[in-house]
Amino acid sequence: MENARIAAIFAEMADLLELREDNPFRIRSYRNAAQEIRNLSEPLETRVAQGEDLTDIPHIGESTAAKIHEILKNGTCKQHDALRKAIPTGVLEIMHVPGIGPRKAMQLHRALKIGSLDDLKLACEDHRVRDLEGMGIKTENKILRGIRTVQRTRGRLLYREAAEQLQSLARHLDSIAKIDRWEVAGSFRRAQETIGDLDILVHTADRERATDAILKYDTIREQLGRGEERVSVRLESGLQVDFRFVDSAAFGAAWMYFTGSKAHNIKIRRAAQTKRWKLNEYGLFNGTQRLAGETEKAVYTRLSLQWVPPELREDSGEVEAAAQDRLPRLITADDIRGDFQCHTTASDGSNSIAEMAAAARDYGFSYLAITDHSQRVTMANGLDDDRARKHADAIREAGAGMKEFRLLAGIEVDILKNGDLDLRDKTLAAMDWVVASVHYDRVMSRKAMTDRILAAVRSGLVHSLGHPLGRIIGKRDPLLVDMDRIIDACVECKVRLEINCQPDRLDLPDTFCRRARDAGATFTLATDAHSVAGFQYMPLGINVARRGWLRKQDVLNTKTMAELDNALAR
Repeated sequence: MENARIAAIFAEMADLLELREDNPFRIRSYRNAAQEIRNLSEPLETRVAQGEDLTDIPHIGESTAAKIHEILKNGTCKQHDALRKAIPTGVLEIMHVPGIGPRKAMQLHRALKIGSLDDLKLACEDHRVRDLEGMGIKTENKILRGIRTVQRTRGRLLYREAAEQLQSLARHLDSIAKIDRWEVAGSFRRAQETIGDLDILVHTADRERATDAILKYDTIREQLGRGEERVSVRLESGLQVDFRFVDSAAFGAAWMYFTGSKAHNIKIRRAAQTKRWKLNEYGLFNGTQRLAGETEKAVYTRLSLQWVPPELREDSGEVEAAAQDRLPRLITADDIRGDFQCHTTASDGSNSIAEMAAAARDYGFSYLAITDHSQRVTMANGLDDDRARKHADAIREAGAGMKEFRLLAGIEVDILKNGDLDLRDKTLAAMDWVVASVHYDRVMSRKAMTDRILAAVRSGLVHSLGHPLGRIIGKRDPLLVDMDRIIDACVECKVRLEINCQPDRLDLPDTFCRRARDAGATFTLATDAHSVAGFQYMPLGINVARRGWLRKQDVLNTKTMAELDNALAR
């Protein structure tokens, strides 16, 4: 069982308890457990099999550990089942709409018999919500906007969640002796931020027995179809997986075809047609003669094209660049030398300075910026000027004894509504690294929000603009800003644009990365780790950077420690 599924159960129990207005301590306990489980790099199933004590994990007490064992054994736990029976499923669904908390969700359910997202949308469109106590026209319109936000990712998983499920499925596929080779394709291979389903290509000499073995995977909820060419299933999580059987001579062509995107495939087929050839999932053909198909590279080469990295296959100029041998050498995980945002117990992190530094070194980093929150983020125990200076001293003291590793004393300072920064200039000027972010007062006009962020960028105190659009995928829309003006200001003031690697942020998105790179901007990758496990999110940010056509030279994290000093000068 994937950690994501276990975490989802605890998160849902917290939601259900909140709907019942239960003990706030218990609710917070389940939320903390869910977050910790989500951040773990190793499956809980493996830890249990090895006899490890789960209470050694932060935020996992004896009661929570017992529930984890129960979930691993039965797929659920009694308390979760009891809570789900007590609260209608639709109420839980509408609670996830931005602007609707547990009290409003129950109010809507009781007053208007709202039982689903569709019911809520209809009630808003019929103007029945505005008449409820404490609602009004503005709330009704806000709920409609929130519904649209949720619906954009409805039925889709975050890339990270899909990756966890693929990791579990991979262990099963690798154990099947009849399978000679398998590869993942589709939107997952293109590293899109959300995934609708998984496409997996399989080569085997015995399709019948391979299919039988595939269907023994223990988290299959439903078999959707079975044939000689394909078998489709739905997992317990709701994710659909399509297994397609492919001959070795056509494997590369099929991998291209099923990786997509549709627009990229159309452009590549047109390139074949100009030569009077035909390209499909079975290969590149001149009449009945197969010219290429065993590997992707062979197909691209025969079409006089560079091999196109999967992340670029969106018909955004990559085919034209490949024809002229102009595709960029995209950044890779091997290029990364450090991380520019993380949090410790000084604000809302789970680990100390020393623990975060040790984990960063173990991950292979040469430097780490510790950037706890400033005072405006009261719910995260943000630092005032005095605490920020003392914390910076503690970071430098901890880093003083480290060889071949550097700690940067930093801060994630809030950009206030009027454009001021949340701490004094003197405090910020003394920091090695300053990330400026918007967390509050998000509803402003496009001009006002843009001017607010521009003031921070032009302050001369900021090194990086944190999660620039402030979005949460499927939960919170981006800030209303003129991103082109912000990009131009960042270029002018040498402020880096952050790519936040958190699974539900991935912000700055790839389309803006491409625009910013073309304008001359530089970037940082920031895991925004709140625990030692958080550094594992770096590859998610690398996916975004690659989709945004970024190269090694575009990203500050690729600098050596010696090169970093020049880059840090304001």
